[in-house]
Amino acid sequence: MIGSLITLVVYLIVAGLVLWLLTYLVDNLPLQPPFGQIARVVILVVGVLIIILILLQFAGVLDGGLPRLR
Repeated sequence: MIGSLITLVVYLIVAGLVLWLLTYLVDNLPLQPPFGQIARVVILVVGVLIIILILLQFAGVLDGGLPRLR
């Protein structure tokens, strides 16, 4: 149990660092005003989806594979 909690914390820290780095790069690139804002929104949405998937896998709801039709 402790090992899985440590793994969860490491995954969340790595995901946060990657999202922060992408946001930092988008903020420092000279993009046109609508494209920079769209890029930040896309990064935020993808980041939230990744974190939700990590938490669902930790809770045991997802097995990590694609959903199958029965």
